[in-house]
Amino acid sequence: MASMMTFATPGDGKPEAGTLAELGGAPTTYIARQPIVDRQQQIFGYELFSRTSEQAQSSTVHHSAATDTALMFNALSNFGTDALFGDKAAFVNCAIDGLSGEHFEIVFSDHIVLELPRVPGDDPAGIVAMAEQAKSLRQRGFSIALGAFGVTKAYAALLPLVSYVKVDVLSVPAPAVEQIVRLAALHKNLKLVAEKIETSDQYRRHFDLGFHYFQGFYFARPQTVAAKVVNPAYANVLQLMDLVLKHAELHEIEEVLKRDPALSFKLLRYINSSGFGLMCEITSFRHAVMILGFNKLFRWLTLLFATVRNGSVAPALARTAVTRGRMMELLGHKLLSPDECDNAFVVGIFSTLDVMLGVSMEKALSSVQLPENVSDALLHRQGVLGPFLQVVEACENSDFETLEMLAMALQLDGAEVSEAHLHALAWTETLGI
Repeated sequence: MASMMTFATPGDGKPEAGTLAELGGAPTTYIARQPIVDRQQQIFGYELFSRTSEQAQSSTVHHSAATDTALMFNALSNFGTDALFGDKAAFVNCAIDGLSGEHFEIVFSDHIVLELPRVPGDDPAGIVAMAEQAKSLRQRGFSIALGAFGVTKAYAALLPLVSYVKVDVLSVPAPAVEQIVRLAALHKNLKLVAEKIETSDQYRRHFDLGFHYFQGFYFARPQTVAAKVVNPAYANVLQLMDLVLKHAELHEIEEVLKRDPALSFKLLRYINSSGFGLMCEITSFRHAVMILGFNKLFRWLTLLFATVRNGSVAPALARTAVTRGRMMELLGHKLLSPDECDNAFVVGIFSTLDVMLGVSMEKALSSVQLPENVSDALLHRQGVLGPFLQVVEACENSDFETLEMLAMALQLDGAEVSEAHLHALAWTETLGI
């Protein structure tokens, strides 16, 4: 092995890795959740609310179909349903004009309860239309909730589709509440939720009336949780949408995913969510696309394009991640199986995820399920893939002494490592990043 190895670096010759700390600072998004408890005061579910900041007590944005879509997609792609509500029910308020939205096509419906609003003026035609939409949503697996108005005669056609009636105890008079309880008892599958419970007396009274669930400041105020947002480049999202519409070859779709670490991260987190019910983690982009299918992938991309904010990952950081992934993939061709080469690319492209998000790597990886060997490489530089990442990092930092030792341990010579680095840089350049 040669005692001196030379490696190409982009731009002015300085290693990109040296500037990673300066490139982070992803924007933050917020969702508030308020617990809903059962009669044993155990958490049954959460109601989710949009928030503009950690301190905000309410949403300052007018509730609409667009905000519904943003909230649902935010929960799905930026937080992850496992972290946000797990196996509990998630109550989400819906606008009338958003009930036919495409976001319902990609949401895991098992634990989602859609709170439908009152039809203006209790218009009979409007109620019939809402009933048809509610029927379609029920068929997809969603549960439906209405306010106290749901037990009135005007909504009789809709009520058989309803699983929950939420009663605002601060605005509904006590005699009316008792009437609601009597009417609800006529429907065996209907559960009553007392909301805005603020005192022990209110809780005890509605407990004695037979309410099934309870929500309000007496139990807990809404808690705002935050997540860092890594946005993909719009151009890449658009290109993927075009390829999907054309039913392009899987390798063409895979190439676009490989050039955008934010896009690939969001996709893997989405498909590895427990809502898919998969028996194993998906780390290959090709496999992810096959599992998802063109139709669902297109819907997901459409919502991604509609809801992401301007300002993608810093280009230099994206270049570093993509170059690392490609270089590790190339180095692995000699020593690893095809599946492990895919994993090597994932390690490389996710190796800057902590900087993208501005959090520790441990926290960054908590929102996406990865195989143990991938996590070991990212967290500890260990396992089968860890040494490959160390080689790439040593290459970036021009740490030739360390690089020589690592390469020798992998039975790679200087020419092979240098060639892989050059090819990875050239490949990244062709992507236009």
